[in-house]
Amino acid sequence: MASRAGPRAAGTDGSDFQHRERVAKHYQMSVTLKYEIKKLTYVHLVIWLLLVAKMSVGHLRLLSHDQVAMPYQWEYPYLLSIVPSLLGLLSFPRNNISYLVLSMISMGLFSIAPLIYGSMEMFPAAQQLYRHGKAYRFLFGFSAVSVMYLVLVLVVQVHAWQLYYSKKLLDSWFTSTQEKKRK
Repeated sequence: MASRAGPRAAGTDGSDFQHRERVAKHYQMSVTLKYEIKKLTYVHLVIWLLLVAKMSVGHLRLLSHDQVAMPYQWEYPYLLSIVPSLLGLLSFPRNNISYLVLSMISMGLFSIAPLIYGSMEMFPAAQQLYRHGKAYRFLFGFSAVSVMYLVLVLVVQVHAWQLYYSKKLLDSWFTSTQEKKRK
């Protein structure tokens, strides 16, 4: 056995590391997927806070109607979209499968469904804007429907990646529990 200052052990050239224990693949994947989901959750939180700020300014009339329009109807149920993200974060410390499943199901209900409704609700205004060039709602001088469609596209991607990584994480956790049951 080699010491810190002494020579290498006799009979080895340093290439005998293949026999050593390694971290199982599903544990490595679990850590990586948790990190990715956390990053997406923080992005979602920032977008959610901006939406709350926009809605608060619109309702409290802190700025003129020309600067910030009243919120669309889909924005109200979308405020609940923070719940699935928090459930997902709560599932991480102890690899709680039931919280992760609840997070995935509620993400469809509280996140994806309001976004689908929002795209349908804003479609006539978008159609009128692009056909006739007329906008009736504004957000800091820009057409509110254009800005909100951009937000909608971004948020759909965030939630789609959250669902994708959550599914992969769930599969990883199921793999580890199946291996424990076999032993």
